[in-house]
Amino acid sequence: MKKFKFQLETLLKVTRRKKDDAEMQFAEVSRRLEEHRKHLQTLLQELQEGQYEFAEMTGEGKTVNVGTIMTYNNFFNWKREQIEKQQQLILKTMQERQQKLKALMDLMTYLKSIEQLKEKRLREYNEEVLFEEQKMLDEIGLQLHMRRK
Repeated sequence: MKKFKFQLETLLKVTRRKKDDAEMQFAEVSRRLEEHRKHLQTLLQELQEGQYEFAEMTGEGKTVNVGTIMTYNNFFNWKREQIEKQQQLILKTMQERQQKLKALMDLMTYLKSIEQLKEKRLREYNEEVLFEEQKMLDEIGLQLHMRRK
């Protein structure tokens, strides 16, 4: 009997490769998201430190000129803009991550269905091989029985 050959083996290999690529893309987006979150934390910390420094400078009984106040005000506005941009970038990256996750899940489902089909075909092949072997054994047994008579 001929050797088992799955007709969709090439499709299976291509789908596995696509799944691997999708996993790598998902991991890359997840890594970028984590970097963006860390950068946001850094920006928030810088803003907080600036506010603390400003509070120390303008504490009770201390005089501050208008130029210094305006400089700090510009700094705070600039930091808030950076924080807002970073938050938007995080949202965009989270959406991209969700898309990559969905694509990965779809590929995994598709791959699983192809693998299940392969297993089913292999079981059918093995059953057919067993049936053919049993048929040959029955035939040999019948020939031996006929010779003894």
